[in-house]
Order: sequence, then structure tokens, then C-alpha cells
Amino acid sequence: MEEPGPAAAPPEGRGRDERSLEALSLAGGGGAAAAGRQLPEGRRATLASALELEGTVLREGRLTQFVANNLERRIRLSGAPRGEPPAAGGGSSIPAIDPGALQDVVALAGQVAAQVDELLRNVHCGLQALTALSVGCIQTYRDGVESLGEAADLSIRAMYALVARCEELDRAMQPVPALAKRIRDMKGTLERLEGLCK
Repeated sequence: MEEPGPAAAPPEGRGRDERSLEALSLAGGGGAAAAGRQLPEGRRATLASALELEGTVLREGRLTQFVANNLERRIRLSGAPRGEPPAAGGGSSIPAIDPGALQDVVALAGQVAAQVDELLRNVHCGLQALTALSVGCIQTYRDGVESLGEAADLSIRAMYALVARCEELDRAMQPVPALAKRIRDMKGTLERLEGLCK
């Protein structure tokens, strides 16, 4: 099969627009590729040439990209009901715009904008309240930590003072065992004297 050149391109029209990529693939040997067989180089070139007639083919390594000509018209044709002829001269079938509908859209857009502004104000007020609450909580936590540090410092100082007083008391109580021994000796002597007096 000979490779069609630029001069063999069909004229722009409905017949060219209705030609599908599948038909081009089958015409260029795409059916064999779909069946899982490797296409020879000649058939690959034929398929690429057929695609180039319908659009732009870009190759990057093993990746091939295809962009169809008149893509908007093809999309309109694919969305049109079957059997309905396409619009003459490629014009679109968009109905005329209703000015009343546009005014309704403008009014609704104004209402939405007002509601969004009110929502943003409410969010701003809520964020300010949350920020003030967060600042109050942080200040309370800071005051609590400072008070706890002062209380711990006072407790440590009181504990050191108590330990010092206990050491002083221990030193003051050192003569007590000797005094107790003397008292026991005196008591024994008194008991012996009482025994002699009887």
C-alpha cells in the first residue's frame, strides 16, 4: 500500500469528520496490532500517515500523541443526536441568551457575595474569640507554672531549714544517752540504799 502524501488528503467536510480512528487503524493494519501481532515498519508508517491526515501526530520515544483537527466540531458532532444533520457552516447550536436569566444570575451572584461576606465576618469574629481564649489559657498556664515554681522553691527552702533544725536537735541530744546512764546508776544506788534501810 502506498503512503498517501499531503496532496492526497481528502477535503474538509462531513466525510472526513465522520472517519474514526478505528477505521484508520483498520485501514493501516491496526487490526493486526489489536490481534496481538507485531506490525511491520511499512504498516506502521502507513498508519502514522493516515493519522497525520486527520490531525497532528507527536512522537516522544515510544509514546505517540494524536491531536485531531477540528476537535470542537468533532465533539459537537459526537454529541448531536443520531440522524440529525450537523449545523450548516460549522456554526454552533447554542440558543440565544435570555437577558432575564442573566439578571437573575447577577442577582443571585450578589446574594452569594453578601452571604460569603457575612460568613467571612462571622469566621473572623470566631477566630478573634478563639485567639483571645487561647491567649487567656496560655497566660493562665504561665501564671500557674510561675506559681508552681515559687511554691516548689519555698518547699525546698523549708525542707532544708527542717533538715538543719533536725541536725541541730541531733547535736543537742547527744548528751542524753550519758545522762540516761547516770540516771540509771543513781536509781540503782537509791534502790540499794532503800534495801539497806529496811
